[in-house]
Amino acid sequence: MSNNDTVEVTFLGGLGEIGRNMATIEVEGRLAVVDVGVLFPDAEHLGVDLILPDWSWLLERADDLDAVFLTHGHLDHIGALPYLLRDLDRVMDVYGTRLTIAFCEAILEEWPELPTPRFHEVEPGDRVEHGVFDVEAVQVSHSIPDGVAFAIRTPEGMIVHTGDFKLDQSPLDGRPTDLAHFARLGDEGVDLLLADSTGAESPGHVAPERTIGGTIRQHLLEAEGLVVVASFASHVHRIQQILDAAVAVGRRPVFVGRSMVRNMAIAEELGYLDFDPDLVVEAENVDDHDRSDLIVISTGSQGEPFSALSLMGAGEHRRLEVGEGDLVILASSLIPGNEQAVFRSINNLSRRGCTVIHGGVAHVHVSGHASREDLVLFHNIVEPEHFVPVHGEYRHMRAHADIARETGILPEKVFVCEDGDSLLLTDGQVTRGSGRPTSHVYIDGLLDDVGPALLRDRRRIGEDGICIAIVTIDTQARRVTGDTVVTQKGVVFHEQAEGILERARQAVDEELAGVAAARFEDTAAISRHVVQALGRFWRAETGRRPFILPVVQEA
Repeated sequence: MSNNDTVEVTFLGGLGEIGRNMATIEVEGRLAVVDVGVLFPDAEHLGVDLILPDWSWLLERADDLDAVFLTHGHLDHIGALPYLLRDLDRVMDVYGTRLTIAFCEAILEEWPELPTPRFHEVEPGDRVEHGVFDVEAVQVSHSIPDGVAFAIRTPEGMIVHTGDFKLDQSPLDGRPTDLAHFARLGDEGVDLLLADSTGAESPGHVAPERTIGGTIRQHLLEAEGLVVVASFASHVHRIQQILDAAVAVGRRPVFVGRSMVRNMAIAEELGYLDFDPDLVVEAENVDDHDRSDLIVISTGSQGEPFSALSLMGAGEHRRLEVGEGDLVILASSLIPGNEQAVFRSINNLSRRGCTVIHGGVAHVHVSGHASREDLVLFHNIVEPEHFVPVHGEYRHMRAHADIARETGILPEKVFVCEDGDSLLLTDGQVTRGSGRPTSHVYIDGLLDDVGPALLRDRRRIGEDGICIAIVTIDTQARRVTGDTVVTQKGVVFHEQAEGILERARQAVDEELAGVAAARFEDTAAISRHVVQALGRFWRAETGRRPFILPVVQEA
């Protein structure tokens, strides 16, 4: 705990990766959280559904936690909220904009057993005082409506957290990043800036979102069969342009994917999305219409294995088939780590005869994150005294740190941090704190935090197979009784298994024949001997190291 003359910022996620965004700010012994997001697993995370920040340190101080502030409604900023509320097991105050809160409420409908948080709606320009926290919302443009940055005034200085942002000055909703507001904060004096780094390596300026509408419309005009457009379910501005293009060419929309159906209904109800609901065709009624009259708006732009688009590519979707003459547009970015899954999805769709358009071949996506020259302008407007790059892989944060130094921040006042690091703000000056222990928390179905050790076991089974040995012992007679059984999956082909498994069984029996009689009173010791014998055997026979599971049972 920091002393009352120091403000402490602790990073629990989102530094060095795209996801798990979460930070805490401590003022006078009280804590506030800014964002609480998830990270989606890649191919290395076998069986894992979600990856969360490690907030075990925060739970130890749960009574000191006053409020949660959410910058926008993307899952990498709000998706872990139900898990945090579950672990806290009490009613929390949560601040966010209207759409952000609506998306949170929709997520929490699947968690009816949780204490319902007190949601507080904020608008850009609002200044909230919650206990010791004085927080002002600043309008930013991003790839989802209703994004805000937060300016947090403390007794030791002002902290500005941008959330995700870009400098689109002609967004579809007419709500650009409010540079005038940031300039006023800069004039007041920003002591510590925490700013989005995802686009720091990209040269120039990000193109306005509205520039892709014409490209999508042209592809729709040329399409003859069914059109499928995949996008993030929260990318309301992108979906708006797709719907506008569909109306222009006379196609009716079909929303596919649970999150897409849910989010579009929310956005339309709240007025963030403008379309005629009567034109929407339900997925189960697609066969009642000419395919050339429809446009499917789908999830699955990142190649997620069980997403609607991936199932279409594999020919396994219950209601939709795609094939020769159909057009698929991936209108989204390629998140680092998802390359293999996305390319697999593209290849599967191409194999079925679809034409696939993506950001690598056509202007169907623009970033939601400020590029290098945008960040240069932003830094020159805010003129922070100290700076920490956040939200991005390590290379992005290093590039953003270079920008900060080039725009006049002294090198010793630029801090490139990692998850678990903390910074201390005292009388306008920033120093490094002692940090907090942190890690990734892996969620697998109903299992909480399956942990890196279990993932290593899964990876080992997937790469080298598994060998199971069943040994029966008599602890009183102190010897093996009955026949040893050895079986395997994924180590060798079944045609080769019979002879090699007999030799494996012999290796186990020979090992146990040399074990002292007293050891047979300890089944754990016998298990270790079985593992050692089979480990040596498989290395000598195959050069592989399968996962060995000993089963020692007493007669």
